[in-house]
Formats: sequence, C-alpha cells, structure tokens
Amino acid sequence: MEEVIVVTTETIPGYRIVEVKGIARGGIVKAAHLGKDILAVFRNIKGGEVKEYTQMMAEAREEALRRMIMHAKELGANAVVCVRFATSNVGSGMAEVYAYGTAVVVEKE
Repeated sequence: MEEVIVVTTETIPGYRIVEVKGIARGGIVKAAHLGKDILAVFRNIKGGEVKEYTQMMAEAREEALRRMIMHAKELGANAVVCVRFATSNVGSGMAEVYAYGTAVVVEKE
C-alpha cells in the first residue's frame, strides 16, 4: 500500500474521497526522564522555555501520529483527513497525546 496522506483539512487538493473507513486514532502516554524532570523544575523557577518538556511532547506527538497512520492502514485507508491532536496531563511529568482523524480512501481526480 502507498503512503498515507495526512491532512488537517476536510479535503485533499487533487483527490476525491471515495470511501470513509472510520476514525483512525493513535495515542501515547509519555513520561519525562527523572533527570530531565529535575532540570525542568529548575527552569520553571528561573522562567523561560522548558526544553525537556518541549522535546518530550514533540516525541509524543510524532509517536501518536505514527500510531494513527498505522491504524488507518489497518482500516484500509490511504489518507486521513481532519487530523487533530489532543493532550492531557495524567500525572507529574506525564502527558497523554492522542492523534485522530477520519480514515478515508482517496483517488486522484
């Protein structure tokens, strides 16, 4: 199967949706490393960007997106439209990142 097209829009220019397969989703709960968590506490006191958490969240978004794409492929889709991310705090230094969208089959116009 070809690569999965992933967009935040309802349509994909040059393609038409021919079938809706359902909701594609992928999630991960990511925790900061204890050492990085300690560094983050010090950065919080000083102010400014907490790079350790920025990196953690970027990695979590990429993994959630990867899992959503895998789920879309399992559903038989070659594209996911209306992609969104949701995050929630599930504990100290831990966050859940969830990617979801509508898995569809598209054809070139």
